[in-house]
Amino acid sequence: MVSDKRPLLIDRYLTDAVEVDVDCLSDGRETFIAGIMEHIEEAGIHSGDSACSLPPHSLPADLVRQLEGQARDLALALGVVGLMNVQFAIKDDAIYILEVNPRASRTVPFVAKVIGRPVAGIAARIMAGAPLASFDLKPLKLGHIAVKEAVFPFARFPGVDPILGPEMRSTGEVMGIDTDFALAFSKSQLGGNIKLPTSGTVFVSVKHSDRHRILSAVRELAEIGFSVLATRGTGRYIAEQGVKCAIVNKVLEGRPHIVDAMKNGEVQLVFNTTEGTQALYDSRDIRRTALLNNIPYYTTLAGAQAVTRAIRALRSGSLRVAPLQSYMKGTA
Repeated sequence: MVSDKRPLLIDRYLTDAVEVDVDCLSDGRETFIAGIMEHIEEAGIHSGDSACSLPPHSLPADLVRQLEGQARDLALALGVVGLMNVQFAIKDDAIYILEVNPRASRTVPFVAKVIGRPVAGIAARIMAGAPLASFDLKPLKLGHIAVKEAVFPFARFPGVDPILGPEMRSTGEVMGIDTDFALAFSKSQLGGNIKLPTSGTVFVSVKHSDRHRILSAVRELAEIGFSVLATRGTGRYIAEQGVKCAIVNKVLEGRPHIVDAMKNGEVQLVFNTTEGTQALYDSRDIRRTALLNNIPYYTTLAGAQAVTRAIRALRSGSLRVAPLQSYMKGTA
């Protein structure tokens, strides 16, 4: 029997949900939505470890309006004076509130750079008594998109597994900005010292439930000239769908195996998703070898799909360098 002395917390995991961060300013009477950030990794990855885009790169406009409305209602109901951060999850077009923080979040510096407004400074003045209306903040129409990417210290710690999960492991952040999501994402990877390949071989090993959803990314890479290498289960499915795929042994199946291929320079990109303790343990060497050999690796479906778009954009040769201030000219 549950009692006050023995509280019981029951939660539920939302599979394949999209996580969204919303930062807003409020003076207790009015609110201003500073930024809505769509996470690229699905809910379940710590928000500090997930890449995110501002503005959202795939959410429909009506859903964005609902998120804005719910954030405003929360700020006013809670009597927030200053900054507030809300973390939402979206599953089958239903919006779930994960947590509300009536304070500045780690996303504030990113938001401020993207929208060209001194968000933290405005919040401080509001907390000192200035009304929100005095700052003449208007709904933003951005002519650009920015991607925040986490930076991890895995290479400095021998033996650590670089798999992402609910515990925050990143130690820094970088930002890529452009007028196109794919280019902004590719810049964020470059900022994080990840050099994306534009040709070569992609290795694919994903859990059973991810096979049909990874197919579009794999097919697109094959269409632009990548060779596909996979473990037997994943490879069999990919081949059945009409994509040419070579098979390689898992480490436990004996040599030559996938780690040998990676060390020999035969793999330029890794897509690897797992579930369960044994599967995580079995694929640990793959992730570790990718890290030590500077092979880009993605352990979520959303990450694999985003990097596929980025690689296609890089192959078009349209990557350009421009000062941050040049993007602010189109902000209204």
